[in-house]
Parts: sequence; structure tokens; C-alpha cells
Amino acid sequence: MQAFILAAGEGSRLRPLTDDVPKPMIAIRGRPILEHNVSMLAHFGVRDVTINLHHRGESIRAHFGDGSRFGVKISYAPEPTLLGTAGALNAVRERFREPFFLVYGDNLTTCRLDRLRARHPADAVATVALFEREDVAHSGVAALDAAGRITAFVEKPAPGTEPSHWVSAGLMVLAPGIFDFIPPAGASDIGRDVLPGALAAGRRIEGYRMDERLWWIDSQADYERTVADPATAELC
Repeated sequence: MQAFILAAGEGSRLRPLTDDVPKPMIAIRGRPILEHNVSMLAHFGVRDVTINLHHRGESIRAHFGDGSRFGVKISYAPEPTLLGTAGALNAVRERFREPFFLVYGDNLTTCRLDRLRARHPADAVATVALFEREDVAHSGVAALDAAGRITAFVEKPAPGTEPSHWVSAGLMVLAPGIFDFIPPAGASDIGRDVLPGALAAGRRIEGYRMDERLWWIDSQADYERTVADPATAELC
């Protein structure tokens, strides 16, 4: 399989850590977050990786080069104007003719990508890795039926309206059919626009309920907590 890694974010809430590097290049256990993600993909046999770039993107190119040092082939998709998590895919949509992994490059996880891929049925446009979280106010939240199929997806629900505590882990399998729900130009977002649009059209989206680990690094407190967590030793 191929993979597309979102790595264009500025990480403004993590300044000054992100003054000179993009958020995915912040180091955890001596290696950038993005390197952990590339290593995870390589570990599960993904060899063709595209990384989108914006803030301080030159530091990502300088670190990874063509990817050969990490056991993968890396292509880059510069994003001069930020277009959101879905809009970023437009520039490279012709590269993806088969299901591929979409990875939010500023998260850390021990997710078993082989299990996530095995969960993805041939007739689904997406299979979303889901993580159980108590506070879902800043996440995309999935409603699921008894079989684990996603029936609704709500981005950052108002308190008391959340359909569950299963939130997007920022890791999913997308089929080429997902591009039917990404506008060909302009900004759009996977959780706010694309997944709800596909569900409204009756398309199948599955959930993969993780029992693996996931770390969000959205604030200085998140970063400090992650650095101090001995469980990060499990990262690829």
C-alpha cells in the first residue's frame, strides 16, 4: 500500500518548539514525530510515501531526503496555501489508484496497520482508526452500529451532543472513491466535510476500534506528558 502523511501544520500552540521546525519534526525519544510515523509505515510494509509540506517544509526534506535511509520511497507535495486535511490530497489524487493510508503526521501511535488494513472491506470508501477518549470536545467523533460500521461522524461536537467517545485517531484507510467527496479545488476537511458527505450519500465507512496506544501532541502540556510517558518506548 501507499501512504499520504499530513505534515503541513504550523503547530502554533506548541511555540517556541515550532518556531524553527514544523510540528511533526518535534522530537520524541530523540527522533521526530514524523520519523516515528515513517518507521511505522515501513515496519508494516508500506514503501511508497507522500508527505505534504508547508511550514518549514525544507526541514522535512532535509531530514528524510528520498526516504531510502528509512526503507521507503518518499515524494513531497508542497502546499503553498493550506487547504485542510482533505484539500491537501487534491494535488496528488492521481497517485492513488488503490486503497491507501492517510496519516496525520503530528500524532504518535502503536496502531497495528495490518489489522487496520484487514478491517477495510472492498466496498468501503474509508476505514477509520478510532480511539476511546473521555474528552471528545476537540476531536472528530464517530457513531457506530453493533458491527462497528460508522453511521455518523461529528467534528468537535458541542458538549452533551457527542454520539460516542470513539474519536478519529488521525489514521485511516481511504479508497479512491473518497475523492468523489473532496471538492476538486479549495479547502476541505476530512472530518468536517468528507466523511459526513460520504455517509450522507450512503457510502460505507468502517471503524477500527483501537486497543493500541495513541498520543496527541496539541499543546505544551501534551508534549511534556508524552515525553515523560515510558510507554513511548513501544513506538517504531
